[in-house]
Amino acid sequence: MIDQPFHGNIKDICQLAGLTQHKTLQITTSWHSQTLNNQVQQHIKQCPFITIFDEQYPLQLREIYCPPLVLFYAGDIGLLKSTMLGVVGARKNTRYGAQSIRCILPGVIQHSITVVSGLATGIDGLSHMTALENHGRTIGVIGTGLDVSYPTQNQALQTEMARTQLVITEYPLGARPYRSHFPERNRIIAGLCETLLVVEAQEKSGSLITASICVQENRNVCAIPGRITDSMSVGCNQLIAAGAKPVLTAEDLLLEFRK
Repeated sequence: MIDQPFHGNIKDICQLAGLTQHKTLQITTSWHSQTLNNQVQQHIKQCPFITIFDEQYPLQLREIYCPPLVLFYAGDIGLLKSTMLGVVGARKNTRYGAQSIRCILPGVIQHSITVVSGLATGIDGLSHMTALENHGRTIGVIGTGLDVSYPTQNQALQTEMARTQLVITEYPLGARPYRSHFPERNRIIAGLCETLLVVEAQEKSGSLITASICVQENRNVCAIPGRITDSMSVGCNQLIAAGAKPVLTAEDLLLEFRK
């Protein structure tokens, strides 16, 4: 819920968000429309949210380039105040990727570090499930409205996390999984976490985009090394060659939080 009213105007908000003049004009024109008012009332009744002006909004997220102005959420909003590890990786992970997750994450989770990922198939889903299985905390950042599950095979996982953990999105109810939403979602993962772990990534993958954002936002970037002949390890090995920390044990990650 909003703690305090915002005393500026809509143009101030658009400027804070770094919107173009064209987009600002679109928003200011429709700001007092009945359609927008109906949508706002629907969201107030059906799903809680915080804004960039609220105390619950994470400071580290507020400081990134183009932070989300509104976060709709389901679950424990208090998790946004915890120490967070971002985990990203291949959607079509190999057995090695799954083994790496189950070998390394439990030792990190035991130190009250929250796992943040994107509720996608593959490494994302495995990261969330590993946190749940080890009685840890996890946050899912999705690229749809809270009432949409994508991919559908993670619907049960998203429902469970919305009930016992936290699911957040900057998109309103009914928003579909447009392709452009996922790079935008990744900037939120990068903004929330203190350290990012990349587990299996092909060359030029979305995981590398998230790692690049983390570098720009001065986050720690770590990667699981792999065989040089494995296509799913190319991205991670490239990150390590570029200066990312190779992670072999949970302790390697925990050291990043003790700096």
